Amino acid sequence: MRIPLSYVLKRIGFLLMVMWTAATINFILPHLSPKDPVAEQVQQKISSGGLSAESAQEMQEALRTLYGLDKPLWQQYVKYLWNTFRFDLGRSIYSYPREVMDIIGQTIWWTVGFGGTATVLAFVIGTVLGALVGWSKAPKFLSALIPPLAMFSAVPSFILALVLIYFMSFKLQQWTGGAFYFPLRGGYSSETIINIADLNFWKDVIWHSILPALSMLLVSTGGWALGMRAMMVTVEGADYITFAEAKGLKNRRVFFRYALRNCMLPQITSLAMQLGTIVTSATLVESMFSYPGIGNRLGTAISQFDYYTMYGIIFFLVMGIAVATFIVDMIYPFLDPRISYGS
Repeated sequence: MRIPLSYVLKRIGFLLMVMWTAATINFILPHLSPKDPVAEQVQQKISSGGLSAESAQEMQEALRTLYGLDKPLWQQYVKYLWNTFRFDLGRSIYSYPREVMDIIGQTIWWTVGFGGTATVLAFVIGTVLGALVGWSKAPKFLSALIPPLAMFSAVPSFILALVLIYFMSFKLQQWTGGAFYFPLRGGYSSETIINIADLNFWKDVIWHSILPALSMLLVSTGGWALGMRAMMVTVEGADYITFAEAKGLKNRRVFFRYALRNCMLPQITSLAMQLGTIVTSATLVESMFSYPGIGNRLGTAISQFDYYTMYGIIFFLVMGIAVATFIVDMIYPFLDPRISYGS
């Protein structure tokens, strides 16, 4: 199927508009606070006894000049926009002189690893399970899974994380005498040497990610299943399903080729949006487990009032959602022949 150039250009223009709007709001909101990020960092150093009052004043003036905070707000905004769209996000105030892009690059893969895996697994399990529960010809015992799924979907993921920590770490350690339990915190053991070529390192990483991923998986699976079940109930009585059954097609083919395929369209849209918001969904979960992901780093940046780290991470979150929406717009006509680019 050929994609008209005008359609692509229009969607790219919309994508750029969304990114500009997000960048502008991202810049304005922190400036509405009466706190000065440089003054906050300098005050913390004074409180910890690592800086004298005279040196603090000189350091504060130097940092304000370095970050351009001594310039008018409109000049800060223009420079911020130019740097953002060049992906030059500056240096962290809290972790100076580390660059924000370096922080994002080192933390985002942790979140994408456990959060992305949990989201995709929840989508697959919940979609198939919800479709089977809503399909009248499926085994009836599957209906018994709806109440627990509905219960889990109503529980916030960070609350479920606390429950898992209590039972799967503390209690399990007591019940097994310390022989078997899941880790409480971190992305890997403190004695583990980081080596991506070492299989033992990856085993340790996976072991530490099970509880954070499980807390998101259990919550999300119920939502996917309930949504898919509702779609399947409405589709099963459609004319094309009746016609397919009248042709004598096998139930399995009717289920996969006709019913499930048409119910998948809203699910795919939701999946794209969910993948774009992995970080926001995982922020509190990562805080519960002290997981070295980008969500936990965003929480630290907010608590430390680190302007540039907040700018960079939030901009990447919005860009992820915008790009996910753009990709869905491009592939939708391939998924549903009834959708035309021209219209």
